Amino acid sequence: MFLLENRVQPYAWGTAHAIPELLGVQPDGTPQAELWIGAHPAAPSTAAPAGGGPARPLDEVVAADPAAALGPHRRGDRLGFLLKVLSAAAPLSLQAHPDRATAQRRFAEEEAAGVPLDAPHRLYRDDEHKPELLYALEPFAAMAGFRSPAAARDLLAGLALPDLPAASAALLAGLLEDLAGQDDTAALRAATARLLTAAGRDAAPLVGAVAAACRGVDDDSARCVADLAEHHPGDPGVLVSAMLNQVRLAAGEALYLPAGNVHAYLSGTGVELMASSDNVLRGGLTPKHVDVDELLRVLDFRVLPPPLLAPRRVSEHEVLFAPGDVDDFALTVLDVLPGAATTWERPAPRSLLCLEGEVRVASATSEVVLARGRSAFATAAEHPLRVTGSGRLAAAAPGGA
Repeated sequence: MFLLENRVQPYAWGTAHAIPELLGVQPDGTPQAELWIGAHPAAPSTAAPAGGGPARPLDEVVAADPAAALGPHRRGDRLGFLLKVLSAAAPLSLQAHPDRATAQRRFAEEEAAGVPLDAPHRLYRDDEHKPELLYALEPFAAMAGFRSPAAARDLLAGLALPDLPAASAALLAGLLEDLAGQDDTAALRAATARLLTAAGRDAAPLVGAVAAACRGVDDDSARCVADLAEHHPGDPGVLVSAMLNQVRLAAGEALYLPAGNVHAYLSGTGVELMASSDNVLRGGLTPKHVDVDELLRVLDFRVLPPPLLAPRRVSEHEVLFAPGDVDDFALTVLDVLPGAATTWERPAPRSLLCLEGEVRVASATSEVVLARGRSAFATAAEHPLRVTGSGRLAAAAPGGA
């Protein structure tokens, strides 16, 4: 087993306090958006052997002996999941992630075209998909997946809007006509494409007028439109939000975002677990590179319910969040009680993060003691693992582990 030191990503939308508080360090006033716990080559954790010895990047540890690190059920020679703590003070970009087949094809195309991996306009930085789940540590807000186009149309058509420039009025009329289509999927596709490809000089007055009319309206979608316009005035992604489900998680609840699910996290702190990929396709609400055509190609335009992920109770004190359509990862949350022990038998790699208290994780040959905010990596070869102490532990592992 290895004790980990993890890198913090200071993205502008991050909070200044939540991750430092978890780690027990003094906030420095800068955004602390994501804590990466894993072996992704963009920001691998530093892994120190629990029994002593030199520390190395975790991706090097895995690459040195993938059979021992990943176990008999591995797919390839890389750790297939990435655990994070995410803390958002402001909305993230309007985005989606590709499926594996698309990622493999488009990554190869960009490689063949000679697009540098670190180029701002590079779309596919690896050949993996990026499904993800978010487990809320506090109340957490997101928008995710398309809702009924009729609901979006009712909201927009019911607003008292001022006279708009002719081109902006035509954009609104076309949007309402799209949303009135008989086929929901086609209606949402047409409306999204119309907004995201509209000229900025036409979209900006409409965004401003709709956002102003939404202020004070007692509706979650209206409040979201008004709030997003404060952060991204004139961005047509603000109006796309009217077509999306508003999701509110209480602490201990989770959501799951499969390939093609359009989404944006809005606020809150949670544990995020995903396939180990950095493929993000953006359509707005960001200063980063936007590629509307590519986003439209991967989006799932079906009407979907809010993407809540129900846990499976493993025992009185252990729950498992496991998506049913991928086996890259699953998240276990374990309440560790004094005088009790939990044993994990299956030989699989696990990233471990102590959320509360102090827990001890031991194998036949080594052990780690984790206080709040501390993390470790257990190779498949170290199993079975015995967990004792008093606190709460989050554990990431391949699905079925």
